[in-house]
Amino acid sequence: MDFSKRVAAAAGAAIAMSAIAIAASAQEAKPQVAPLGEAKAPKTRALEAGARVLQHNAPLAKFDVYLNGFHPMKDRPEQQVEAHHFCHQVNEDLAQCALFDGNTATANLNGIEYIISEKLFNTLPEEERRFWHPHNGEILSGQLVAPGIPDAAEHALMKKKMNSYGKTWHVWNTGANGKHGDSLPLGPAMLAWSFNRDGELLPGLEEARDTRMKTDTADKRKKRADLRQFARPQSGVDDLKGKFERPTQEIPGVRESRTQQ
Repeated sequence: MDFSKRVAAAAGAAIAMSAIAIAASAQEAKPQVAPLGEAKAPKTRALEAGARVLQHNAPLAKFDVYLNGFHPMKDRPEQQVEAHHFCHQVNEDLAQCALFDGNTATANLNGIEYIISEKLFNTLPEEERRFWHPHNGEILSGQLVAPGIPDAAEHALMKKKMNSYGKTWHVWNTGANGKHGDSLPLGPAMLAWSFNRDGELLPGLEEARDTRMKTDTADKRKKRADLRQFARPQSGVDDLKGKFERPTQEIPGVRESRTQQ
């Protein structure tokens, strides 16, 4: 079996893993807030036990790909979170993800993300495209990672996500960067965006994630340099340009499509 086939086989095997098994191999990320409410009563636990025997979780069982990255809120770029994505690849052009503020059993569900290919994005009307953030910056910077799978499988997975787009809504501010979160999901949903320039991510977030998950963003960035050849200009790269309090600079290979017209 040649190398390309081995990589494809490794990627297929990785995607077939369960999200729980993948998350368990990565360092735990615990949520910062505990939801309001009384502890479960014995009757509630008994009902849950019965449900596990008599019902099934078929829709959730397919959420078997674990991704970790960072999101700024589009209307509040300095409000940034580490996002734990548990995803189901529906077909070659669409994935759907449940977002959590950690990867432990007590993590809070705080958002959703849909991921589509460039092909599907190009079918969207112009007014819809403003909700979809580009992914090349997350991939080529090394910020987006798939914890717990072999490097070759992760690289193949990231290659498949090149030029894709995500529509992400965070519905619960559970705290991040040492800031207090809400103990209930309050207020309107927040449209999240992607980081498309170095310096946009708040200092310390990436380093804290890398230390906890025993990963190396800088090393991944170097190893993904070969993916630049597949990068096409994307819509939304410049949507947050100049909206951060820190100096920023371009990520090689990440370009705004409107500047290419």
